Amino acid sequence: MGDGGGGDKLGLMRYLAIDLGEKRTGLAVGDDVTGVINPVGVLEMGRGSGLVEAIVRKVSEHAPDAVVVGLPLNMDGTESEGTEVAREFGAALAARSGKPVHYQDERLSSYAADQRMARSGKTHKQKKELRDALAAGEILRDYLDSRR
Repeated sequence: MGDGGGGDKLGLMRYLAIDLGEKRTGLAVGDDVTGVINPVGVLEMGRGSGLVEAIVRKVSEHAPDAVVVGLPLNMDGTESEGTEVAREFGAALAARSGKPVHYQDERLSSYAADQRMARSGKTHKQKKELRDALAAGEILRDYLDSRR
């Protein structure tokens, strides 16, 4: 992977997306060439330095070029208290991981994840376990679409 700076010679950029929650944080990975996005798990812990360290380990594991953090905006597009929390978390993660952090409007990402699972045949418990990772995938999909 080289220096981890700008992807490989083909311009491929790999991303780790984060759906930051108070108790559960969903993660997904994908790239801007194939557009394939995979949910990679949910971290069940509160926000704080422990969560930052857990995500730094995921950054080492998945080797993204950048991180995309979901930005919880109000439905009218204005910033909320959660927006500031997400930006502070992203800044801490950037400082600790050395990776650039981008932000993406996450409005309706959980709704989209729920819609994907609606006819999946999964139990309520299985859906709950997947929801945050799928929401992270929706955040990454929106981010990649916004760059095209």
